[in-house]
Amino acid sequence: MRQTRVAAIALVAGLVPGVAAADEAVAIVDGMPISSEALEATIQGQMLDLRQREDQLRRKGLEELIAQALLDREAAARRVSVAELTRTEVTNKARVSPAEAKEFYEANRARFGGVGEAEAIRQIVTGLGRQRQGERRAAFALELRGKYPVEVRLEPFRLEVGTGDGPVRGSADAPVTIVEFSDFQCPYCVRARPALKRVREVYGDEVRFAFRHFPLAFHQQAQKAGEAASCAGDQDRFWEMHDRLWANSSKLRPADLKEHATTLGLDTEAFTRCLDLGRYASLVEEDAREGARLGVSGTPAFFINGRPLVGAQPFEAFAKVIDDELERARRAAVDGAVGR
Repeated sequence: MRQTRVAAIALVAGLVPGVAAADEAVAIVDGMPISSEALEATIQGQMLDLRQREDQLRRKGLEELIAQALLDREAAARRVSVAELTRTEVTNKARVSPAEAKEFYEANRARFGGVGEAEAIRQIVTGLGRQRQGERRAAFALELRGKYPVEVRLEPFRLEVGTGDGPVRGSADAPVTIVEFSDFQCPYCVRARPALKRVREVYGDEVRFAFRHFPLAFHQQAQKAGEAASCAGDQDRFWEMHDRLWANSSKLRPADLKEHATTLGLDTEAFTRCLDLGRYASLVEEDAREGARLGVSGTPAFFINGRPLVGAQPFEAFAKVIDDELERARRAAVDGAVGR
């Protein structure tokens, strides 16, 4: 994950004399004001990470409170103490036997260095037991969620993310929109394709996709590849070119791009003119500026109804957020119907 050229441009713009008035500056260096916008551009990526971390901490804390409330409810239903319920359903079901500890030790002997076998096994029983108890407690809480209704109303961290002027694939009425900032030369973006393909297959018209360009400065062919996809869009073939570029990410030179256009059956004369003139250079750059403003610093970066999901994530990571958004949409529809 690297900083893009657009972030640097934003920073320089904030240092140009006259860009920020003295009373709007956060610092003045020998009469040259540094704007708050320049400061924000410098720390956007870190701030996004910080806000996501804060959201994760809130959610983790809430899950702990929910799990405890479920244990309290189940203990009351069984007419036992929470401690007794925990022993029965968690501790007793997550024990590590000496035989298991011995087997683990034999398989990982080198990790224990000079620690004697007896002490190592004691550590394994304690450490592995603690891990299993955590897993069992989470599993038991999940079981109880099927018995007692739980409605999470904590609003997740999300940003206002538009689809820009680029193409959108999927139903306009879809309750979930995934905006992707990507670079056609990025290997991690290529790795994300199977998960996105599965999202389309599983969720159908419930999810629509918007693509926005974010060429990284050290990927020399990414800018033109992005322009090529948009040039194909002039002939309503953006997504076909989009898919072909991912399948041929090592063939992104201008000659390769024109060959792709021929393979797709495009009007090659119109495509070549569009590409050579750089008709969509400003669109690609504008997308990149918008991504930087949102805190994107590398690719791929996804926003699911504005909720950030960074990197080549597996399908399950997308599904977790999408399912939550669909449930929120259903709940909002019910609340709206009741309120009428």
